[in-house]
Amino acid sequence: MSEGALGKIYTDGEVIIKQDAAGDCMYVVQSGQVEIVQSTAAGEQHLNLLSAGDFFGEMALFEKEVRSATARAVGDAKVLKVDKKALFRRLQEDPLLATNLLQTMSHRIRALSKQLADHEADSR
Repeated sequence: MSEGALGKIYTDGEVIIKQDAAGDCMYVVQSGQVEIVQSTAAGEQHLNLLSAGDFFGEMALFEKEVRSATARAVGDAKVLKVDKKALFRRLQEDPLLATNLLQTMSHRIRALSKQLADHEADSR
């Protein structure tokens, strides 16, 4: 990992956040790609592949729970760390940002719900 002007550059396969670790910030992908995976009893499950402009780790800002998944760089990825104070300040400056954040989170919940329903249908 190396420091950029804003953000850090992670190399291929480097872990940015680890499942079950405590978290107090979120991240924004500035360039490259970040893979989100979750360890389960059945092995590692791919959840998402994020690109520039996407964010992850936001649940840590709203809950006092451990990280639900691992995020790691795919190739080189430049990622900006955003703490709760900075995010809330930006939300006050730009309320539309809150709408965009909620829309993305809603979309992710809907996609995961569909995957779960499809998985249950396939299991029958």
